[in-house]
Amino acid sequence: MTTHHRKTTIDGLEIFYREAGDPGNPTFLLLHGFPASSFMFRRLIYLLAGRFHVIAPDYPGFGHSAAPPPSRFDYTFDRLTDIVEHLTEHLGLTRYGLYMQDFGGPVGFRLATRHPDRVAFLVIQNANAYEQGLPDGFWAPLRAFWADPSTTNREAIRSAGISDAALEWNYTHGVNDPSRIDPDNWVLQSALLNRPGNKDAMLDLLYDYRTNPGLYPRWHEYFRTHQPPALITWGANDEIFPEAGAHPYRDDLPHAEIVILDTGHFALEDHAEIIAKHITRFTAQL
Repeated sequence: MTTHHRKTTIDGLEIFYREAGDPGNPTFLLLHGFPASSFMFRRLIYLLAGRFHVIAPDYPGFGHSAAPPPSRFDYTFDRLTDIVEHLTEHLGLTRYGLYMQDFGGPVGFRLATRHPDRVAFLVIQNANAYEQGLPDGFWAPLRAFWADPSTTNREAIRSAGISDAALEWNYTHGVNDPSRIDPDNWVLQSALLNRPGNKDAMLDLLYDYRTNPGLYPRWHEYFRTHQPPALITWGANDEIFPEAGAHPYRDDLPHAEIVILDTGHFALEDHAEIIAKHITRFTAQL
C-alpha cells in the first residue's frame, strides 16, 4: 500500500502529512510524540493502510512541517491543536479514530473535547492523562522549570532533555534488543532540532506542558460522558510515562482494553506488528 507524502497550507503554515489507504475506509488520525514526527508511524501506516484511511501530520516545528521561530508562532498545545483541527477540516475529515503517543495525548484530548462527535475511537500509547503518570523521578526538572522558567532552568532542560544522548535514550531505554531500534530516528531528530530556533520552540512546548495536568479533569469528564471505545497499549518499561499512567484510564473508561507491552517509550519501534494486530482486532468489534 503506497504512502503519499503531502503538504498543504494551514493557518499560513506549510503542514506536512502522510496519507495512505482508501478514503472510503474509516479514517485513523495518528498524532506523534516529542520530539518525533509522523516518521514514527511509518511501519504502522503500512500495516493498517489496508483497513483505514490513515492521516499522520507533523505539527509545526516538527518533521517536515514549517518550523517558524517562536517569535512568529506560539508554540503551545492549544496552537498545535488548532493546526491539527484545521487540517482535519481542510481534508474534510468528519469522523476519525485517534492514535496518540506522548505529545499526541495533549493534542488529541484537546481535539476530542472540542469535537467529541468526531471521535470514533481512541488508541492511547504512552500518552498520559493522569497524575499517576507523571513521576517525580523523571519530571522533577520539568516541574522546576514550570515553577520557575528562569534561564538557568531552561538551559538545564536544553542540555539534559534535547541533547543527542537524550534523543537516543528516548528510543532505547526499556527495550530488550536495542539493535531493533532504527537509529535514523534520533539522527533525523537531531538534524531537525539544530535548525535555527527549533530547540527554543521545543523548550516553549515543554514549558507549556504545565498546562496539561490542569486539563485532566476536563478530559476525564469527556471520557465519562462520551465513553469513546479505547484501546490502551503501553510500553511497561517507559521511564517518561510509566505503566502507572495506563491503568487509571479504567476509572473513567471502564470498558477500555489495556495491553501492556515489554518495551519502552516508543513502542512502535519494536512492537509495531503487535500493536497493529491489536488495533485490527479491537476496531473489528466496533
